[in-house]
Amino acid sequence: MLHKKRKIDWGILLPVICFAIISIITISSALTYLSPTVGNLALKQAIWYVIGGVIIFVLFKFKNDYLYRNAWFFYLLCNLLLLFLLLFAPAINNSKCWFVLPGIGSFQPSEFMKVSLILVLAVMIYKFRENHQNPSIKEEFLFLLRSFLVVLVPSILTFLEPDTGAVIIYFVIYFVIIFTSGIRLRWFFIFLLLILLVLGFVLGTYFFQEELFVKIFGTDLYYRFDRIFSWQSGSGLQLENALASIGSAGVFGYGYNQTPIYFPESGTDFIFAVFASNFGLLGAIVLLLLIVFFDGKLIYLASKKINPIDKFTLAGIIGMLVFQQVQNIGMTIGLFPITGITLPFISYGGSSLLSYMILVGIVLNISSEDNRKIRI
Repeated sequence: MLHKKRKIDWGILLPVICFAIISIITISSALTYLSPTVGNLALKQAIWYVIGGVIIFVLFKFKNDYLYRNAWFFYLLCNLLLLFLLLFAPAINNSKCWFVLPGIGSFQPSEFMKVSLILVLAVMIYKFRENHQNPSIKEEFLFLLRSFLVVLVPSILTFLEPDTGAVIIYFVIYFVIIFTSGIRLRWFFIFLLLILLVLGFVLGTYFFQEELFVKIFGTDLYYRFDRIFSWQSGSGLQLENALASIGSAGVFGYGYNQTPIYFPESGTDFIFAVFASNFGLLGAIVLLLLIVFFDGKLIYLASKKINPIDKFTLAGIIGMLVFQQVQNIGMTIGLFPITGITLPFISYGGSSLLSYMILVGIVLNISSEDNRKIRI
């Protein structure tokens, strides 16, 4: 039998190539204010992009069926890595978020847990829909409970590192995928009510009963809340200097490698500020249009007639990327709290970049396959 040749969707791949160029240039510029001990991060990012390209090629050959069939294995492996982090990894900046690999760098399992959650939730919903054409309220409730526990386990492990930003992303992925699954809308209203009640209690205690808050939740969570809500006053070296560098850049910016002022995390969390200060309003608009084009391609692909499991997977990918893009750029310009969430494809980070490249490989597979039935 002749097999139809699978074509690469260049409308998805070309923006990623543009992201790579922007990322490497901007990280190189950010090195101006970074200690020489960190090494050449721009070169490292270029190497990670090359490795990511190899991953995309391999995934394109294997197809997504392999990932779906082994989704639970990847999920369990990522949870074990998160557990080993808490037990054995050294603390870096009072956090146990990374394994240190001599000669290579650091490895952050929570980045790959995002991919694992997208896959395993897509598989769970796909199988649930196959086995329950018209599920009862009880069946839906039990399924929601199981799927919530799947997200809760890595959330607890990641929260203890602590990495609050990753936990938020886990739940964004969960709610977006569940929303597209066809579950009755009443469950979302119930979830929303419960979340509001819990948040109301926690925030009320934080603002009006500080001593009680510390007794119940501990000083670590109090510090994290204090860091999040400090954005309201616009205070803090990161935000003030980032706003100053963006606001003074004008239409065309200061130019490459001419970041006017120092701010921490310039190569990761605040990479957008470096880019905007170097290339001004015009450069920022070009980057934003590129991001919108890329997201639009994913949304268009998800709107086509494709396999349900692919649609659920795309929903998780889109939800994660859009949330991170909006949150990162929003916190850089003072619209949202500073949460340590990076800008996908642009911020420096080997683990995060490789996880995004895995997602790109998955998306390219979805765009190149016909609407055949997938066996899991």
